[in-house]
Amino acid sequence: MLAVIDIYGQTLQWSDLGMIGLLVLLEGALSIDNALVLGLLAKRLPKEQQRKALTYGLIGAFVFRFIAVFMAALLLKWRIVKLLGGGYLVYIAVKHLFFESHEDDGEVHVSAEGEPVLLHERTGEPLTPEEEEEEIQQRAHLPLPRRPRNYAKFWPTVFVIEMTDIAFAVDSILAAIGVVGSRPSKLWVIIAGGLLGVILMRFAAVIFIKMLDRFPRFGTAAYLLVLVIGGKLIIDWWFNTPDHPHAVDFHSPSSPAFWIFWGLMAATFATGFLPKKHERKHDAAN
Repeated sequence: MLAVIDIYGQTLQWSDLGMIGLLVLLEGALSIDNALVLGLLAKRLPKEQQRKALTYGLIGAFVFRFIAVFMAALLLKWRIVKLLGGGYLVYIAVKHLFFESHEDDGEVHVSAEGEPVLLHERTGEPLTPEEEEEEIQQRAHLPLPRRPRNYAKFWPTVFVIEMTDIAFAVDSILAAIGVVGSRPSKLWVIIAGGLLGVILMRFAAVIFIKMLDRFPRFGTAAYLLVLVIGGKLIIDWWFNTPDHPHAVDFHSPSSPAFWIFWGLMAATFATGFLPKKHERKHDAAN
């Protein structure tokens, strides 16, 4: 029996650390596009204002995530929210896996300044401002105003950065709650994973970009995880009614649903570290 520590209604177990690690990895993989889009939005400003705008965006991201986590934990007690949240996660996963992945003209790399940048997949040359604008519109989760001919104004750009942050945060928060569940005693796990993910997104995005260079399938695996989590929320909505709240119990090791869910999560996560076909052929040739 695992030791459980209860502090003000929040239960702590060793297994929670593994769950936080999973949330951080998931957040990091999903937030590469976030860090990239925010950087491109900040480039609309004069050089001396860019870091300031991103700092305001960071503060806003922390505040919003605190509010959103508590709100989502309450909202998920309504069954219909599980359907809407699960459907949204399935939508963004399918959209990325079957539509967006074949449209990208830009590939994410690390600049000499240690920031994520887009280069042409075939030529390796920097994208033009017009091509960067198309990438912003494609990778963002909501329609954004087009880049002005000259520099943008500071506060309207900060507002756009905040709204973009919020749009990107919705999927990661839903994914976190989908993994942990709406259990009040595990709210601290969702908060810790989410806030660590925000910090990593801003200050360690380069680590995840290099990880994608080393394991190109990792980004796909992240969205497959989102697909599994979205499916879990929909199943939870369908089977677990107020009269039978544990008809399909994803959180008890004595339930087959627990092992099926975590088995799928483990198998999906493992696919992120498989080499692509051309890499396997190259290794075999050597």
